[in-house]
Amino acid sequence: MATASPPPEGTPPAHWSDAPTAVVAYREAQESPEFGELRKAHRSFAFPLTIAFIVWYLLYVLLSNYAGGFMGTKLFGNVNVALVFGLAQFASTFLIAWWYSRHAEAKLDPKADAIKARLEGDA
Repeated sequence: MATASPPPEGTPPAHWSDAPTAVVAYREAQESPEFGELRKAHRSFAFPLTIAFIVWYLLYVLLSNYAGGFMGTKLFGNVNVALVFGLAQFASTFLIAWWYSRHAEAKLDPKADAIKARLEGDA
């Protein structure tokens, strides 16, 4: 009984044979190691930071609901802990957006541009 030899490297799976060429190219790009690295670089930054921000936000909400005495503590003048925490929410949002843009520019954009150039070069 003869066994079929595996297809040559870079050959799309047989079920792609009736798909348009662009679809095949995009699927190959999606399954490429470079795309996996891009996805990993994005997820390793975005997921932990998203979880940290949600925890930080929920801490603010829970303290506001259940620790009114603490949140009402005056720090100076009419500024209390709740106001400082609320303003810190805005500051942390802008800081995260800035940090992500720097991360994307340094780590994600070069990888995405390389994948895009390869796809557009094949078109």
